[in-house]
Amino acid sequence: MALNYIWIGFFLIAFVVALIKFFIFGDMEIFNVIVNSTMDTSRKAFQTALFLTGILSLWLGILKIGEKGGMVNIISRAVGPFFSKLFPEIPKNHPSIAAMVMNISANMLGLGNAATPLGLKAMEEMQKLNPNKDTATNAQIMFLVLNTSGLTLIPITVMALRAEYGAAHPSDIFIPIIITTFFSTMAGLIAVSLIQKINLLNKTVLIYLGTLTLLISGTIVYFYKLTDNQINTQSSALGNFIILSIIVTFIILAVRKKVNVYEAFVEGAKEGFSIAVKIIPFLVAMLVAIGVFTACGAMDFLILGLSKLFVSIGVNTDFVPALPTAFIRPLSGSGAIAMLTQTLSEGADSFHAKVASVMLGSTETTFYVIAVYFGSVSIRNTRYAVTCGLIADFAGITTAILISYLFFH
Repeated sequence: MALNYIWIGFFLIAFVVALIKFFIFGDMEIFNVIVNSTMDTSRKAFQTALFLTGILSLWLGILKIGEKGGMVNIISRAVGPFFSKLFPEIPKNHPSIAAMVMNISANMLGLGNAATPLGLKAMEEMQKLNPNKDTATNAQIMFLVLNTSGLTLIPITVMALRAEYGAAHPSDIFIPIIITTFFSTMAGLIAVSLIQKINLLNKTVLIYLGTLTLLISGTIVYFYKLTDNQINTQSSALGNFIILSIIVTFIILAVRKKVNVYEAFVEGAKEGFSIAVKIIPFLVAMLVAIGVFTACGAMDFLILGLSKLFVSIGVNTDFVPALPTAFIRPLSGSGAIAMLTQTLSEGADSFHAKVASVMLGSTETTFYVIAVYFGSVSIRNTRYAVTCGLIADFAGITTAILISYLFFH
C-alpha cells in the first residue's frame, strides 16, 4: 500500500506544480518536459532491466555452482546463529541465507552490480516460504531494510568521482562515510527489530554485531594510514580480489564434488533471465513516477522551503545545497550521482560538496531496491518496509550532515 500512495503522490504533486508554473509563471514548456520525462524514464527502465539480465545470469550461475559445490552450506553454517535471531522465520541452512550474506558483503565492498542478483536470489528463496505470495514477510522486510540502509566499507564510486572532479584529497570522505553508513544500518535494524519484537540484546546478536563493529573499526584504522592514491588503488583491488576469489572458490569446491560446473552455471543463469523479465513492469512504474516528480521542479520548491525554514530557526544552512543529492538518493542512484557530479563540478572541495559525497556513499536507492526486489517476486503489499527503509535513510542523511560539520566545517 505504501508504494501505491507514494506513486499516486508523485503524479499529483507533479501535476499541481506544473499548473502553478503554467498559470502563475507562464511556463509554456512544463507539460512537455513532464511528458517527455515519462518517455525517457520508461526507456531507461527497460535499458536497466536489459543490463541486469546479463549481471543476473552471471551471478545466479555462479551461485548455482556454489550451491551444488557446498559453499552455500558453509556460509549458512557460519552465520546461522546470527541470522536465526534476525530471521526466525527462515529454517536453518536455507539457501536464502547464503545469498543474503553474499549480497550484504558485496554491498559493503561497494560492488553493487554483484550485490543485486544475489539479493534477488535471496528474495526468490524467501518467497518460497511465503504463505501469502503478494504480501512481504517479516524476513523479506528485514533483509530489504538491511539492504537499503547501504552499509559500506569501501565507497569506491564516491572517491572516484571526487578524484575526477579535482578534489585535493578525494578520500577525505572515507571515514565519515563508514561512520554514517554504520549509523544508518543500525537505525534500520533497530526500527525493524522493534516492530518484529526481535531482541537485539541477545548474546549471539551482540557478538556478531560487536565483530562487525571491530571489522569496521579495523578498516578505518588501516585505510586512515594510507595516502589518497593508495586508498583508491587498494580499495578497488581488494573488492575485485574478493569477487574473483569467491568465483574460484565456488568452482574448486564444485570440482571436488565432481559437479558439472558448466551445466550448473547454465542452470543458474536461466533463472537470471526469468527474474529480469519479471522486474520490468515494476521498474518502469517506479522510475516513471520518480522522473515526473523531479522533472516538474518539485525538488526545487522543496529545497527553497527547507532553506527558509532553517534560516528562520537559526540553523546554519551551509549544508542545504547538498540536500538535492540526499532527496534524490532514495529515489534514483543514477539521479543522485548526477546531482553529486553537478555539485562537484562547482567545487569539489566545498563544504556542501563533501556533505553530498558523504550522503551518496552512506545511503541507498530505497525505492529502486524496493521496486526491483519486491517486484521480482510479485509482492505488492510491502507493509512497513518503506517506512523502516526511510528511517534508515533519514538517520544516514542526518548523521552525514552532523559528521561533515565535525570533520570539514
